[in-house]
Amino acid sequence: MARRAKPVGPVGGARPDRVAAFRLGLSAESRAAMFLIAKGYRIVARRWKTPFGEIDIVARRGSALVFAEVKARERADEAAEAVTARGKRRIVAAAELWLAHNPADAHRDIRFDVMLVTPGKIPRHIANAFDATG
Repeated sequence: MARRAKPVGPVGGARPDRVAAFRLGLSAESRAAMFLIAKGYRIVARRWKTPFGEIDIVARRGSALVFAEVKARERADEAAEAVTARGKRRIVAAAELWLAHNPADAHRDIRFDVMLVTPGKIPRHIANAFDATG
């Protein structure tokens, strides 16, 4: 007897727009991670979840430890505007928890970068986009 394929689509009744946004985010994070790897970064974590929120990408290069926020929109300026003060505070709080869990990283140069991902274009990497004060 042939096995039936599982249906593809929203799981557990999730709204289709939320599922599409989730998939777009995963694709954007993958593109951003590959771009960072091409620039010589080593990805040490993706989608690192904390009680404060999620860090999209944690990467190292040389003495730098980078916490990267990935934003995907139709246009780069829209993606840049999506990095809010509240989001920055969330990322900083999550980064502090990362350092508490990974004390060997405390000696590194800590940086908060933003990756802007738009359709059909190479991701735009903004190094040191903000600091721990937001």
